[in-house]
Amino acid sequence: MFLAMNRFKIVKGKEIEFENVWKNRDTHLDNVAGFKNFSLVKGDAKDDHTLYASHSLWESKKDFINWTKSEAFKLAHKNAGQHKDLYIGPPQFEGFEVVL
Repeated sequence: MFLAMNRFKIVKGKEIEFENVWKNRDTHLDNVAGFKNFSLVKGDAKDDHTLYASHSLWESKKDFINWTKSEAFKLAHKNAGQHKDLYIGPPQFEGFEVVL
């Protein structure tokens, strides 16, 4: 299994707007080979931002990489630039192989 995670620093006061973007977007993941599940989690608030992370679980790293090269990925991310005012910097990706 493979866990793909993006960490987001969201401008203070923009948390609800950010959460709504995720609630209302079509991820195009339903029929993607190897996809297991997705969650968006909220972390601690700092002086200028609130930390969020998206987690997607995959059967394998290969499945995740294949998704990043797919039409479904392009469709899921086609409007990503419309909400730049919500973010402090770009998301930070981290990938993990599940060992237990």
